[in-house]
Amino acid sequence: MRITGRVFLAAAVTALLLLLAAGPAAAQDAAVEGVAPAAEEIAASARAKEAAVLAAELGQLRAKISTLESRIADQTLELKTKDDAIETLDMIVKEKSQKITDMQKEVTSLQAKGSLAAEEQASKANARAIELEKQIEKLKMDITAQKSKRAALEAKAGDADKKVQELNTKLEKRTSDDQKRRIQKTEHALKVAEEELMKVQLETTTKAKQLREVHGAWLPPWLATHAVRSMEVMSNHWNEHGKPAVDSLLQKAAEKSAQAKKWAEPHLETAKTKWMPVAKEKLVTLKKNAEPYVQMVSEKSVEVYQTSNDFIRPHLVNAHKAADPYFQEAKKLSKPYIDQIATATKPHVEKIRTTLKPYTKRARHVYGQFLVTATRYHQQAQATISDYLHQHEFTKQFVTEELVWYLAAALLVMPIFVLYTLLIDTFCTKKQKKKTPRSSNANHVHRRHKRRHADK
Repeated sequence: MRITGRVFLAAAVTALLLLLAAGPAAAQDAAVEGVAPAAEEIAASARAKEAAVLAAELGQLRAKISTLESRIADQTLELKTKDDAIETLDMIVKEKSQKITDMQKEVTSLQAKGSLAAEEQASKANARAIELEKQIEKLKMDITAQKSKRAALEAKAGDADKKVQELNTKLEKRTSDDQKRRIQKTEHALKVAEEELMKVQLETTTKAKQLREVHGAWLPPWLATHAVRSMEVMSNHWNEHGKPAVDSLLQKAAEKSAQAKKWAEPHLETAKTKWMPVAKEKLVTLKKNAEPYVQMVSEKSVEVYQTSNDFIRPHLVNAHKAADPYFQEAKKLSKPYIDQIATATKPHVEKIRTTLKPYTKRARHVYGQFLVTATRYHQQAQATISDYLHQHEFTKQFVTEELVWYLAAALLVMPIFVLYTLLIDTFCTKKQKKKTPRSSNANHVHRRHKRRHADK
């Protein structure tokens, strides 16, 4: 209804606008008929202007009408959506009202049932209350009986306490003198025991300090003194014999290394210019010629390994099967003896472990530091050796990680080996006894030859 009313209003507005535009045009036509031709031209121009103005107004009105129509269409769509929403809400309200009626019916039925159940429960509760009242009466009777018994027992306990107090007074009178003597003796014994405990505590503290000092030290005292003496002797021998020998040896080695470098420089240059290309060509030819032989050898070695493995494996399995029962029997026979040895040596092993524990901790620490320093120096030596080998073209070809590692290890071990040999030569030289020359007849006793007389 709203939409149709709006459409009729729009039609009426357009009709009125058309009538307004047509009325002045007709009046102007009637007035023009009685005027001169010059006036007709002026009227025509005025009409044209008015027609243009009216056309502009009509365009504006049409635009407004189109906007109104679009708004009307949008509002109609909104109204349709709202009507649909209202219908859905009506359906939901109807469903909920039906549910409410159903719930009310259920509530009424449950109330009817609940009244019956409540009556039954009330009757049961009354019966239980009667039973509980009877039990309470019985309990009250029991409580009164127990109270009477308790009063009698308390009276008996009071009499017994009185008798005990009387006996205690008598005993205290008799034993007071003996107790005083015993207390004095015990106090004296306690004083003596306290003095002995103080002495023992002082001894234990002193021994604990000594043990801490011993355990904290790297070596036991007797071994430390021996090590200090041996180090002094070693240092004296080193200063007297080892150090000058090492200095002279290092000087000679430096001189000889310089001479070797001077001597080897021209040879190295000749080797770089002449021998290196020839050696490279020969190596290439050797590789080409040796590749098929190497492949043949590798294939044959693999075949030999497979055949030997296939041949030996069943024999090994049979030998294992045959020897397994003997091994198990030997294990069973030796197990009790091994257990006895383990039980017998366990306390000794634990004692040794406890005594060596502080020394092993220190040794582990020192060993870890030694490994760290050794690895650091070894890495530095590897870097220097690899740089030195890469400087020369002849040695650059043979540089590998394994070779550099072995050369660095040898370089680190060489001074230790030299020191070891020098120490052996200086300290472990045995004085050779001069051998007396013995003739072949040394074991025979010298005999004087008999003189022959001329008369005989």
